[in-house]
Amino acid sequence: MKKWIYLIVPTVLLVGLFVIYKGHVVKAEEKAKTVAAKVAKERAEAEEKKKAAETKARSDAKKRQDERDAEEKKKADEKAARQASDDKKVADQTAEFIAKAAAAQKQVTALEAELERLRKEEDKASRDNFDTAKKVELARIARRNAELEIQRTTDMIARRAAESAMTRPPPPPPPPAKK
Repeated sequence: MKKWIYLIVPTVLLVGLFVIYKGHVVKAEEKAKTVAAKVAKERAEAEEKKKAAETKARSDAKKRQDERDAEEKKKADEKAARQASDDKKVADQTAEFIAKAAAAQKQVTALEAELERLRKEEDKASRDNFDTAKKVELARIARRNAELEIQRTTDMIARRAAESAMTRPPPPPPPPAKK
């Protein structure tokens, strides 16, 4: 076979691939330029919209700030008047609640003592319940053991009786002799 065929076929294929690659590279560059132009146009439009929105926002913000300042001054005056009346109310309520707190503290102490007593009773009752349950289970176990012992003894006696010669019936008598 001719060895030069081994070089010509891959070379032709490589040249064909190179031609196709170059064609696609050109198309890709054109597409990239188109996309870059669109992006630049969109950015310019976005910048214009942003500048217009900033201008409008600044004027609106200044107007709102002026309104807020007027409201805050009015509120500050009202707050000072309310503060004076609230201070008097707080002083009166403080004295009243201190008295109520002392009474509530006495009640809390009494209830805590009662709760502690009830907890001790509950612990004692649960301990008694547990002890009783334990005794019942031990009695059940003892009964079962006794039943098993009775069964074992009965089986042992039955086995010995079955093995004993006294419990076997005598062999049948021989048939009467024929005359």
